[in-house]
Amino acid sequence: MWQTRGRHTGPTAPDVLRKHLQALKDARSVQDFMELPDADTPEGESAFEARWLVDEEVTVRARLRLAEWSGPGQEWTLTAEAERPWDLRWPSPAAMFWPWEAETPWGQETVTGERFVAANPLPADEKELRRSLRAALRDTWTVHLVVHEAMTPDERGRRSLVPLLPPGLHHRVIEHRAAPHQLRTVNWALKEAGVEVPRGGGLVLPGAPAPAGYDAADFSVRSVFLDGTHPTELLDAVRRFAALTGPLPEGADAALTVLREEWQLLTLEEELARERELVAMYKGALEAMTESRDLYREAAEHAHEALAAYREAAAEAGEPRQAPARKGGSPFQQWGRTLERFKETTKGLRPPAPAPSTVSRESPEQDRGIGTSDDEALEATDR
Repeated sequence: MWQTRGRHTGPTAPDVLRKHLQALKDARSVQDFMELPDADTPEGESAFEARWLVDEEVTVRARLRLAEWSGPGQEWTLTAEAERPWDLRWPSPAAMFWPWEAETPWGQETVTGERFVAANPLPADEKELRRSLRAALRDTWTVHLVVHEAMTPDERGRRSLVPLLPPGLHHRVIEHRAAPHQLRTVNWALKEAGVEVPRGGGLVLPGAPAPAGYDAADFSVRSVFLDGTHPTELLDAVRRFAALTGPLPEGADAALTVLREEWQLLTLEEELARERELVAMYKGALEAMTESRDLYREAAEHAHEALAAYREAAAEAGEPRQAPARKGGSPFQQWGRTLERFKETTKGLRPPAPAPSTVSRESPEQDRGIGTSDDEALEATDR
């Protein structure tokens, strides 16, 4: 796996990518490429996929995403993956997407704004110098190399050391140059990281967090001759640092996942293989559903058999069957019928009512007749 990111400061980044990739495809350096439809990319972004061969048999798949940037231009993130462990002698994937020209607008690193494959002098202003180095210490996407010039170099000494590295590191390394009088300021800025640049030497910055196995003594070189000779010791330190395993930078894991799971630039064989995988997946799902249905049917049959056996056993044992529930109206209607039956029953328990009296209460003498002898009562009644 190979990853890096940078900035394109011009206004026509997609056009540059289309033109360069088409030229490489015509030259058969790239097998194929495609620009993803807008529907498959977030709003304000675009993406390109490309595929090529290395060592004539190893396929490399790469995806470059263009996103909006706070400043002019766009930020690009490039992720590539090969069919076998990455060899730094293979071409840089960035060079497969972007054309390399002098002062090309795409070749700027994102955090510090310095250029790839160039010797970048540190700012003359001390505040800017400290800010630049502290930003480099926080960067985990790029390897940052600081070289101190013991004396002002000639034209050969001002050339970048990055082109002397394997091609796979050309767009993953940023070279910073400190002038002879800047050494104290440089080491003051690096003090919080616990590292320092030797006078006339070089140092590979640890990043934040530093990868496992990083020791400043192993990645600093005491003497770097900027006279056109090959700085073997310093270049070896850069290669060893790039080989260290550390946490992926922020956003790198998501980019790798998209490359693996949403890859669209398929060959005919890959499309057939993907369709076969889909058919196998659907077949497995259908078999699982059929097996589940059969198990459910078998369980239902066992339940019916158990219920029938229980009923037969109950009948043989003479177990009285429960009377079915009486179908009536609502509970309120049943309660009303119960009250009616209770009312009819209580009617027979009441004492008989006395016969209505025919005595007239027209005069007081009649009232006084009550309680007298029977003859007087009858006489009074006749009257």
